[in-house]
Parts: sequence; structure tokens; C-alpha cells
Amino acid sequence: MPDQRELERRIEELEGQVRALEGRRPRGVRYRTSFGLGNIPLLAVALGPDLAAGEMRGHAKGIVAVGDVATGVIAVGGLARGAVCVGGLSVGLVSLGGLALGVVLAIGGLAIGGVAFGGGAVGGLALGGAAAGYYACGGGAVGAHVISPMEQDPLAEEFLRQHGLEGVCPMGPRRR
Repeated sequence: MPDQRELERRIEELEGQVRALEGRRPRGVRYRTSFGLGNIPLLAVALGPDLAAGEMRGHAKGIVAVGDVATGVIAVGGLARGAVCVGGLSVGLVSLGGLALGVVLAIGGLAIGGVAFGGGAVGGLALGGAAAGYYACGGGAVGAHVISPMEQDPLAEEFLRQHGLEGVCPMGPRRR
């Protein structure tokens, strides 16, 4: 066990470190290219707080946007919105994320879109652990044409073969 003097020395050292940190504020990163399309920069980066602007989260808006909240043609962030998006919550035409909402394609933990791949998938074509869609394939699947452990719809099998997806969804013997 440390003696009294050692403890006092360590306390004094820690107090000095705390004093050195006082006055420091968390700083975020802000960057915008000077060129782009009109007022929209080609690249915008906004990560972390900007207390001077009153922002607790970075809001990036650009053709390519990277930020806590990102909006752009290509968007990467905690919340990503745009044409091609990657983020915790991703909303766009093509989305990849924890929760992915994609008009054309969604890939994520929970994926909702025209074509959806995920642990939970909802869409016209849904492939996942739990899948709901017109064509659905998964451990628990519901829809008009289903491939699951309990059901092997021939129309769903043919659709997947036509589109080169037979390897994505295991097709086994039919059970009726």
C-alpha cells in the first residue's frame, strides 16, 4: 500500500492535470471545399461539437458529406441522408446502416426498401432472418412468394434463379 506522502503526491499530480484541462472545450472538425455546385461544396465534413455555432453535433451538407448528421449525394454519418448513404440510421435511394431505409436497396440490421437484406428485412424482395415482402426468404418469412424452412414456393425459387440470387437463399426440398 502506498504511504501518506505517495498518496498526497499523486493527488497533487492529478490536480495539476485537471487545472491544465480547465478552459479546454471539446472541439469538433469542420471542413468544406471551396469548390462545388453553386452553394453546395464538393466535400463537407462536420464531426463533433461546434460550441461557437451552438452545435452539439456536426451537420455536414455537400455532394459528399461526412458528419454526425450528413446530407448529400453520398452521405456517411450517424444519421445519413441522400442518394447513397452509410450510417447508423441511413435514409436514401441506396442505404447501408443499422436501420437502413432505401427506396431501391437497403442493407442493415433492420432493412426496409425495394430490395432489403438484413437481420430483419421488409421490401418487395426481402432476404433476412425475419423477412416480409412480396418475395421473401428467411428463417421466418411471410409474403406472397416465400422460401423458408416451412415453405418453398416454386415462383420464389424461379425469381431468385432468374436474378442470380439462388446462392443467397438456401432452396431445399419442398414441404407441404
